[in-house]
Amino acid sequence: MSEPIKNRYEFIILFDVENGNPNGDPDMGNMPRVDPETNLGLVTDVCLKRKIRNYIETVKEDSTGYRIYVKDGVPLNRSDAEAYAALEVEEKSIKEKKKADPDLDRKIRDWMCANFYDIRAFGAVMTTFVKDALNCGQVRGPVQLGFARSVEPVISQEVTITRIAITTEADAERKNTEMGRKYIVPYGLYRCEGYVSANLARKTTGFSQDDLELLWQAILNMFEYDRSAARGKMAVRELIVFQHNSELGCAPAWKLFEAVKVERVTNPDDPARSYQDYAVTVDEAALPAGVTCIRMS
Repeated sequence: MSEPIKNRYEFIILFDVENGNPNGDPDMGNMPRVDPETNLGLVTDVCLKRKIRNYIETVKEDSTGYRIYVKDGVPLNRSDAEAYAALEVEEKSIKEKKKADPDLDRKIRDWMCANFYDIRAFGAVMTTFVKDALNCGQVRGPVQLGFARSVEPVISQEVTITRIAITTEADAERKNTEMGRKYIVPYGLYRCEGYVSANLARKTTGFSQDDLELLWQAILNMFEYDRSAARGKMAVRELIVFQHNSELGCAPAWKLFEAVKVERVTNPDDPARSYQDYAVTVDEAALPAGVTCIRMS
């Protein structure tokens, strides 16, 4: 495994949706999430991390060191049990084993971090280890994301759809079509802010430079291999990265985020319908000493 990263990073993801639902709210009938006070669209950090996990799983195909811990159809305690097996620990005798080896917590944590990319990046709550009173059950990852928020208010549009195939024989005798509905955002440009802590990478998970490059690749392509009719046309338009020249950083994150402006270049009274309706600028002259801006698209 490569050495942990040595620089702190902050980053901004700009992505858009066209005629799709970027993140449905199960408490609202799967309507697109919005801030009720501002009508700005929302996409949760959990949703975006799912897309990153899916990309890693697709391109790495469970290769050594790049497995995914939080994945569909695999109970978490099944993966936890692999760490016990690799370290020759039986769950029923865990207390005796811990007394004999005070370093057991660290060994289990390191094994999980070395084998699962998403634990190395995002951290995890590993309930098996928590239940067994091990200190390695909660791992705080160096990569953290906030909620994405749309640049301007979005409209949640309900679209009625029909299907010619009838569900049951009884229904077929009295109707010719099935009716349904789906929700879309005609267009929305979203902004998500994130953080990468070199300090946590060194102290906890071992998140490396190779892992970081894979993270940037995953963010830029997270919608490319995860298409669905419900999500419509989604794309990451730009990834703006701020690299500090030290582990702890040279400036507070908010100063860097405020250097990035997303502004309308078309009539603001008209609804935005494409990425070309906006201009994205970075005031690099205002960046503190020791911070470098890298723009990827």
